[in-house]
Amino acid sequence: MKIADEQIAAIQALGYTPDEARFLYVVASHSGYFLPRQFIAFSGASRGKWSHVLAEKIEKRGHATWREYPGIGGVYQLFSKRLYRVIDRENLRNCRPHSTEFIRTRLLLLDFVIANQAHEYLETEHDKLRFFCDELSIPKNALPAKAYEGASTPEPTLRYFVDKFPLFLDSSDGSSSPVVTMSYVDAGQARVTGFANHLNAYVPLFRSLGSFRFVYIAGSSIHFIPAEKCFSSLVSAALRASLSREVLRYFRLRSAWDRKEYGTLSADELEWLDQASQLYSGAQTESLYVAWQAGEIRERDLQKEFPDAGTGRRIEFRTYLVRA
Repeated sequence: MKIADEQIAAIQALGYTPDEARFLYVVASHSGYFLPRQFIAFSGASRGKWSHVLAEKIEKRGHATWREYPGIGGVYQLFSKRLYRVIDRENLRNCRPHSTEFIRTRLLLLDFVIANQAHEYLETEHDKLRFFCDELSIPKNALPAKAYEGASTPEPTLRYFVDKFPLFLDSSDGSSSPVVTMSYVDAGQARVTGFANHLNAYVPLFRSLGSFRFVYIAGSSIHFIPAEKCFSSLVSAALRASLSREVLRYFRLRSAWDRKEYGTLSADELEWLDQASQLYSGAQTESLYVAWQAGEIRERDLQKEFPDAGTGRRIEFRTYLVRA
């Protein structure tokens, strides 16, 4: 984990020690919420130091507030806009109130980051856009995005990587080329439906990467097997298959749906079409679909637009159990 000296110094100037400043920086950048035990795990401080020093500082300075949450216990929220501002994080939503599920997810996320400090994290939207667009030359329309209605402009604002799950470069294997690693944090969901939706949003980016790793992070192993099956079905199999054939299948099923020939589609085809509609929602695919319907392009033309995605690609799925 790389933290600029000037950002640590900026938090120290608010009255904190280097260890405290480093911890608060990580909290501000990744979660916005933290537990006393997480500071202890991060710094190796004793419980006495936590209860009598840092807690007094953050509350006295008005940088954090403490609150009890059902099923979680006492949690600190780092909400000070001034603290976020001095480290250029004032646009983060971490300083706003959130649901219990969101808080539980952020605490689990923070546990992961604390236990894996050696990685080079892409912490902000700017960091991620710079890496994928500038360094890897991946177009913005391949990145996961969400549109927000603007208060002062009629046009919606696109924000990228709004989930803010850990995204980092992993050099732990000693290779000169770190592994691009994305993740999903499961804070105790009943099913893996949310994970499937998350993967669908990321598939265009997956397709643009030569190789990558994906980590499913959870506090329980109960969903590890279903999650791996979900990843294999939605990502691994699709990326290793001929992309042009996948797109052609999408065109044929969508054409039947558009013509209202619902009876010709099986339940499995309808489910696949629903997923594919999210995967192939870009402007490029839409223009190709119009041209295909008009008979202007054929399968061999699609093969040029979508070459075999499996050649030389390395895809790795891992699970990570957080032990609090």
